[in-house]
Amino acid sequence: MSHQNKRQKNGSAIEQPAAGPSKPTPRLFAPFRALGHVTDHVPYAMFVHTPQGALATPTVNITTSVGRSWLMWDAARMTLVFAGPDAGAQINSLAMTGTDIYASAGARVIKYHRGKETGYYLSPDQSILGKMLIFGDELLVLKEDGTGMVIYDLNGKEIKNQITFHTSFTATHIMHPSTYLNKVLIGSQQGELQLWNVRTCTLIHTFSHPTPASASPITAIVQSPAIDVVGIGYLDGSVRILDIRQGDLVMQMKVEDGAVSGLSFRMDGPPILATASSTGSLATWDLSKGGRILHVLRGAHDQSITGLQWVAGQPLLVSSSADNSVKQWLCDSPTVVPRLLKFRGGHHAPPTCIRYYGEDGKQILTAGRDRSLRYTSVVRDSRSFELSQGSLIKKAIGLGVTVDHLKYPQITAIASSSIRSKDWEDVVTAHADDAVARTWRVQEKRLGAWTFEMESGVAQAVTVTACGNFALVGSSTGDIRMYNMQSGKERRSFSLSGPAPGDSKPKIIAQSQTAKAKAVKQSVNGIVSKTLEAITGIVSDALNRVVVASTLEGKLYFFDFHTTQLIHTAQLSTSITSMSLHRDSGLLSLICDDLTVRLVDIETRRVVRELRGFKGRILDTVFSPDSRWLISTSLDSTIRTFDIPTGRLVDAFKTASIATSVTFSPTGDFLATAHVDSVGIHLWANKAQFSEVALRHIPEEEDVPEVGLPSVQGLEEDAAIEGIEDIGAPEFTDIYTTPDQLAEGLITMSLLPRSRWQTLLNLETIKQRNKPKEAPKAPEAAPFFLPTVSGLETRFDLSAAQEKDTASNGKNGNRLDLASGWLESELTKRLAREDENGDYNSFFEYMKSLPPSTLDLEIRSLNSLDHLNMFLASLIGRLKSKRDYEAVQSILSIFLSVHSDLLISNGSSQDGEEGLGEKLKELKIEQERESRRLRGLIGYSLGTLSFLRGT
Repeated sequence: MSHQNKRQKNGSAIEQPAAGPSKPTPRLFAPFRALGHVTDHVPYAMFVHTPQGALATPTVNITTSVGRSWLMWDAARMTLVFAGPDAGAQINSLAMTGTDIYASAGARVIKYHRGKETGYYLSPDQSILGKMLIFGDELLVLKEDGTGMVIYDLNGKEIKNQITFHTSFTATHIMHPSTYLNKVLIGSQQGELQLWNVRTCTLIHTFSHPTPASASPITAIVQSPAIDVVGIGYLDGSVRILDIRQGDLVMQMKVEDGAVSGLSFRMDGPPILATASSTGSLATWDLSKGGRILHVLRGAHDQSITGLQWVAGQPLLVSSSADNSVKQWLCDSPTVVPRLLKFRGGHHAPPTCIRYYGEDGKQILTAGRDRSLRYTSVVRDSRSFELSQGSLIKKAIGLGVTVDHLKYPQITAIASSSIRSKDWEDVVTAHADDAVARTWRVQEKRLGAWTFEMESGVAQAVTVTACGNFALVGSSTGDIRMYNMQSGKERRSFSLSGPAPGDSKPKIIAQSQTAKAKAVKQSVNGIVSKTLEAITGIVSDALNRVVVASTLEGKLYFFDFHTTQLIHTAQLSTSITSMSLHRDSGLLSLICDDLTVRLVDIETRRVVRELRGFKGRILDTVFSPDSRWLISTSLDSTIRTFDIPTGRLVDAFKTASIATSVTFSPTGDFLATAHVDSVGIHLWANKAQFSEVALRHIPEEEDVPEVGLPSVQGLEEDAAIEGIEDIGAPEFTDIYTTPDQLAEGLITMSLLPRSRWQTLLNLETIKQRNKPKEAPKAPEAAPFFLPTVSGLETRFDLSAAQEKDTASNGKNGNRLDLASGWLESELTKRLAREDENGDYNSFFEYMKSLPPSTLDLEIRSLNSLDHLNMFLASLIGRLKSKRDYEAVQSILSIFLSVHSDLLISNGSSQDGEEGLGEKLKELKIEQERESRRLRGLIGYSLGTLSFLRGT
């Protein structure tokens, strides 16, 4: 990598990032943006800006890491302020000043200003950098392996000093003790503390672990409000308050919920210490009473807490966790339990099923392994939320378990219809190993009032009708039920065999057994009962006429929606694992076990396409809104796009992690994907929506490019949409020029519109219609004064005198008129230059360029036998070339109607001159041959279409 590019900023040189190699991009989809990320395992950075004035309130900004990027939040409203670009490597540490953000990623520490990368600092030996500390005009960075520390000039590029630690000391944390000039405390995995002078690079003192025989690594070091006193957290859960001037232990506490992952002293007066554990618990300690514990919030976060800090001067505690959430806790008084004030979060486990909600393409429903259902806004992150499953937090605290243990099982299928979202429930979900399908109401952000319980088996396929009034649920034993979304009552049931059950009576008496008990009863040794008739997919058409169900044995069942009668059954050669329907086109997408996606037309009930080429199990498919494409994802980590009319693969790209679910925006602008190791939703811009994209067939043996996932920053705000193509390598453009004749056996039409030839054939009718109804009237008698010409200047009308001069020279005028009668037109000149045995291409191109009235006049001007003979030869040659068929027919019709008398009178040879009869016979034979062939081609095409339609 080149490091010669430098720029002066604020009087110092900062290295600029060099342009790396461009990554290949797919032809149809470009990385756009990632949604749903809040934070990860890296501790956050916080900066409190206190403005001048008695009434001014401090502004608190929080910066969190999200893998290879970062996000800045406004703590007052928890709204997103900035999103950083891709750092090129995993971020290991963050630091903030009033205007800049520093992130250590890989072998660099990158400096950002207002979300833009402005420079970076390199590791001297290309080692990975870790924890860092802004220390005045210096930047102190520990190496990730803990072997040393690098000291940079904050305003320049040079390295000021380096410190290498002893082999028995592995650094983990760094902290500057207040009022200690040029000195920092460094914690180690051996449980020791070392006090270093960074100006002279000398070790001042080493603080040994109280119990060297059972030393525990240091996980946190923080400054207390008291000078010389620091707090130290250890991996074994110990918390020690140490006086570093005297080297004395002030007090010691013990966290019972795992390792200490964070410490923070309250800075607004009360002597309170907050600790965070690796199990997600928060604890507060009263230091005025010897470190007595005040409160423990178990399950404050679902995973380990990575960042913990009190806001200076406020009773506000901010915590971040690897569960992808940032929370603010408010202490109304020093001794009360901190209450949750604000928070932002997302899935803390990767999503497994995502589906667009509504028709505007602005929101996505996502379900993940964390057992939650979330509403994710594509437009604004602050509009995203999790649909409530009840007051689980209070129950979890009372039972001493995490909230995840009380949530419903993981969602395996989602179906929705927003048509009646303002009236009643509009979302239905199926859950893993659960006999109950549940309803949700997005508008009220909560679980719905109805549960649809299956009498046998596990609910594993759901759908909501297009009208939003009914939900259909299929079970693992082949049971299919229809429920009313408004009342929650069962209305119909469908049987895969036997007579149609018809309408079902609503159950008035409540069931004594819960769904969970039934599921246990149906299971044998913990395995839920399943059969070959297990429903793997269920859909209904747009008009509520047909219900289609697929089973594990490879059968498709078509039912009448109203009578529940079984209409048709289709057997495939392999098992069907999933099914989806594009309601507008009536196409079914079937994912089969033989690594094939089959498309079935629900009207003809036939397989119309088989899409192959997968090298791993197919996980999900989705149609484009116009049903032109089918996008699929599989275990080979490849996202493929098939063109449905041709059945060809037109786009494919690989991602670093497997995409488990895909969904396409109803407006056609974005493709959304969920990946196996990412908690976010990744958006890909459909380039065909904004620009012309040349598509071509991709052979199976062609290498598929690997594309990086979209970042949280997305596209630049001021970038044009054409900039999508500049993300990676230049897009492949297949320049195709249409030949004049595709094949010798085909008839080619002219490219002119039909109206041109219709006007030529009906030109006389048009002239008669446009003829004035009354003859022009003679002007009134002229006045006695001399006539003038109208205009700005006064001029006399001398046209009468000019006519007299022309009449006096009548002899010359007659000679010119006589000569002009023998002048050849441009049409006859071009006709004479053509080869009699050629295709008359240039001649017909000239005739097609003439307006209909001019072409009609040219045809009427053919007044010699030679001209007529050559014109007939041109029509014969053009018919033989099988081009401009409709143009030849129109011109021939006008020619025969105008010159019929000459053709009849000169049909035979006279006085040794060849007549027109032979040419007319040849023209007739050629005309009959081409007409007969054209009728045959059209009849063949109509028969083929009728066969495909099944009529």
